[in-house]
Amino acid sequence: MSYLFTSESVSEGHPDKISDQISDAILDAMLKDDPNSRVACETLVTTGMVVVAGEITTKSYVDIQSVIRKTIKKIGYTKAEYKFDAESCGVMVSLHEQSPDIAQGVDEGTGTDLDQGAGDQGMMFGYATNETEEYMPMALAFSHRLVKELAEIRKNNSEIMPYLRPDAKSQVTIEYSDEGKPLRVDAIVLSTQHDDFADEATMLKKISEDIKEHLIPKVIPAELIDENTSFHINPTGIFVIGGPHGDAGLTGRKIIVDTYGGKGAHGGGAFSGKDSSKVDRSAAYATRHIAKNLVAAGIADEILVQVAYAIGVSKPVSLTVSTYGTSKVELSEGEIADKILEIFDMRPKAIVERFKLKQPIFSDSAAYGHMGREPYTKDGLEFFTWEKLDYVDKVKAAFGI
Repeated sequence: MSYLFTSESVSEGHPDKISDQISDAILDAMLKDDPNSRVACETLVTTGMVVVAGEITTKSYVDIQSVIRKTIKKIGYTKAEYKFDAESCGVMVSLHEQSPDIAQGVDEGTGTDLDQGAGDQGMMFGYATNETEEYMPMALAFSHRLVKELAEIRKNNSEIMPYLRPDAKSQVTIEYSDEGKPLRVDAIVLSTQHDDFADEATMLKKISEDIKEHLIPKVIPAELIDENTSFHINPTGIFVIGGPHGDAGLTGRKIIVDTYGGKGAHGGGAFSGKDSSKVDRSAAYATRHIAKNLVAAGIADEILVQVAYAIGVSKPVSLTVSTYGTSKVELSEGEIADKILEIFDMRPKAIVERFKLKQPIFSDSAAYGHMGREPYTKDGLEFFTWEKLDYVDKVKAAFGI
């Protein structure tokens, strides 16, 4: 019997994602002049207010207020009627240095020493599946595409839907076969903030028509939609009040959106606002890289990798693999895990060097997911390095494929 699976995404104008983007923009600003900056930056946004707090050790001078306002402006909160805008919002900053008790366990060695300790204990997960070109779960991939394309329309093709405001959410339900193969899109939920441009019935009718005509066909393959696919466009009614005025936002509150949409698993930590000495972030990227390269190499159709660390200790305390019964090699999951540790150096400093995580590259990951993104180079910086398929040949050779 077939079954359904659902994932959601949110736009860059969602309150929690505003907070993530501000935290990562501050991180990037500090890494730009001091790649060894230690940053754990949390952000809260609400009506007319941004509050930034955390622990930071850096040699950089950063105009925090300027970084915050530029980020908010880039997202699209530029009008006073939103009750939260780049020019007029209040900013409160409370930052202090990283605890020396933590720093002593994670300070780097010298020269070629890669035994920098992990910045915290915890477990991190990486996941990949071959059901989409991004090696991501289909429900999440489509959810991200919907809100990302909606933002593209708002910013660069506003004549199509001139009433759009920055806040939006999406949700996609996929029907799977007994064998776990995606069959069709069962339901699409899309809620977008909008101007107050007509009576409620007229607004809802216009928005629904535009979403179905201009948005959904761009991102959802037509062959996956049929007469039984249900559409829920702004299902609660009008959505004029949104963003931080409609709901407070916090850094790290959309960790499932950031990773795999509920497929696989998620560790205990969020990503945004943390420099790469925090394995919450760097090791999650490393396990995603492992899972993606193993699936691309044909080891399995679907893979989950878990790694765990002790604070101040460089080597992971465990690495575990699950292939959900889709393995294509004559090895146990324990044997696959052993081979992974032979191929991939999972010490924190080795991860940082492998993915060049001291670059100011994190702001772009703070909306529309940290995983499943296309690697690219801009102004000499490499973005989404953990998404590269650069270990496929090494994996094939190690597994005898």
